[in-house]
Amino acid sequence: MDTPEQTLISETLFLVDVEDPETGATFQTLSISRTPAMLLSFAANKFTEAASAFFKDNFNLGPVDWRMLFLLARLPGITAIQAAKTIGVDKGTVSRSVGRLSKTELIVAGELHANGRSRSLSLSQTGRQLHDRILAEAIDQHRHLLKGFTLSEINMFCEMLLRFTQNQEDLIQSARD
Repeated sequence: MDTPEQTLISETLFLVDVEDPETGATFQTLSISRTPAMLLSFAANKFTEAASAFFKDNFNLGPVDWRMLFLLARLPGITAIQAAKTIGVDKGTVSRSVGRLSKTELIVAGELHANGRSRSLSLSQTGRQLHDRILAEAIDQHRHLLKGFTLSEINMFCEMLLRFTQNQEDLIQSARD
């Protein structure tokens, strides 16, 4: 069995022939159904759109706000910069979310760190209570999204997404070097 390092993925996996409607010429482009990055992006967009509407309608939270609640429940004391890196958005987006969540007293900011710019962030008691109310809904949504998957498939899916994310971070870093 090939290890991931030994596997060279042929570009034909990702490509499909299409016909130009104007000229009738055939050319290649990415397959929608066989390109994991596209499938992941499409799924993430649909998930975020549906989740955003749900959390806005039911809890008056934006998409980054509810992610921040879950993140701060799991990693209390992180900074806005760490949160941005973890959830994959820019620091400005997290800062705006922190402002909204602070204004509604769902999170609290700690003392200024030695660097003079960052503060640790944590859930307030009210934020924790809201997190706990949302958690039951989130679990129900996950069960629905994963229906038809075996436990083994779910574990494999999570492992694959973690590897995919690490590969993406490596790609971004190599572009910077």
